[in-house]
Amino acid sequence: MAKNKKVLIIGLDCATPELIFDRLLDQLPNTKSLMERGMYGKLESCIPPITVPAWTCMMTSKNPGKLGFYGFRNRSDYSYGGLSFATSNLVKEDAVWDILSHLGKQVVMIGIPQTYPPKPVNGYMITCFLTPDTKSQYTYPPDFRNEVENVVGDYMLDVDEFRTEDKDLLLKEIYKMTEKRFKVAKHLIKTKEWDFFMMVEMGVDRIYHGFWKYCDPLHKKYEPNNRYEHSIPEYHKYLDQQIGEILALIDDRTVVMIVSDHGAQRMEGGICVNEWLIREGYLTLLEKPEGVVPLGKAKIDWRHTVAWGEGGYYSRIFLNVKGREPQGVIEREKYHQVREELKEKLEALKDEQGKNIGTRVLRPEDVYPVRNGIPPDLIVYFGNLRWRSVGSIGLNTVHTFENDTGPDDANHAEKGIFILYDPTDQSTRKSSSVSGLSIYDIAPTVLHRLGVNVPSDMEGKIITS
Repeated sequence: MAKNKKVLIIGLDCATPELIFDRLLDQLPNTKSLMERGMYGKLESCIPPITVPAWTCMMTSKNPGKLGFYGFRNRSDYSYGGLSFATSNLVKEDAVWDILSHLGKQVVMIGIPQTYPPKPVNGYMITCFLTPDTKSQYTYPPDFRNEVENVVGDYMLDVDEFRTEDKDLLLKEIYKMTEKRFKVAKHLIKTKEWDFFMMVEMGVDRIYHGFWKYCDPLHKKYEPNNRYEHSIPEYHKYLDQQIGEILALIDDRTVVMIVSDHGAQRMEGGICVNEWLIREGYLTLLEKPEGVVPLGKAKIDWRHTVAWGEGGYYSRIFLNVKGREPQGVIEREKYHQVREELKEKLEALKDEQGKNIGTRVLRPEDVYPVRNGIPPDLIVYFGNLRWRSVGSIGLNTVHTFENDTGPDDANHAEKGIFILYDPTDQSTRKSSSVSGLSIYDIAPTVLHRLGVNVPSDMEGKIITS
């Protein structure tokens, strides 16, 4: 590796290869130029392919079982009291920036998910969209916020609400957030010393979830010639322009990566997981709710409940086990039998027309060699992630085409994007498509390009041409 090399990562949350590499590529000159001069490929996400834990998996090269958290929200204990949010306080493994900071290398970080609350690094950090608001401490060092606000005014951690019917406001807010993020990034590239620079833009995720049905003719709710038909392509063109402005500021010793944590796809509908469990006799209510309520507000008869589920882009099923949960009903020796029965029934789920939707049900021990924290008993990809999991109770249906947390047009997909251009490495200075790439490969590749030994417990490999 060349001496004094630097690495710049531009993270695009949710960016999907079907759009970036195929449909829109000719409209993205800066992205296309990097691909023509470097290597690229689809990037297999973690299980589950969700923003948290995916970015932390990427930058620690550790799987969710090792990390001990399996989504945005996780069980803290075996009570029925709901789930707690996965903040940076749960991250016990060193990420790339921790390793580099220990070695005296300088880092700049902007918007990387699961960095709130901020922890000390050898450099500068702006935390992520999980930060409650900018009244919270969202920078390291703490007084660095003054510089950020001098550059962009009120910094935007996220759009206020991306599940809204006010699409004009949402579009305006996405552009405003992206403009501020890239403005501060360009300022920091020019004014700070750094060996490693990483930013993550959430606008891609927000525009996919908010506007996919307007742009995809195969979406059930697509209407031809609608006013938002070009919203996603136009945003990607704007983003590519911003990326070009970043690239114009770096020197010929800087390795550039563009990565995403997972991809996206149209959402076919939602499976009301707890309604299904009620129908199948696994979940019992003390009384039927008036209207639609979240699981946590439903009156559940735990003494006669075998299992319950959580909503989200995928579903987690939890079993009510004797001696584990407070009012457990499943005998320990019957645990695997009950779980297999549930798995078979879930995989047999059909759509509203009676066609099997292709649900995948995963056992944690089959995908995580180590299982720290409290994993779900089953991980469910309804329709292989083409259907969302709806956790609310009171809908009185198993199939729904409205989301219980607000309008949402897209679900996640398992493949994100990877692009690498290294101007100092002749072997990668040609367009080459690379297969078999994993989210766990990014951290080892970053360290290797910076001439740093890769820790032996990292799970990924160094990406070479």
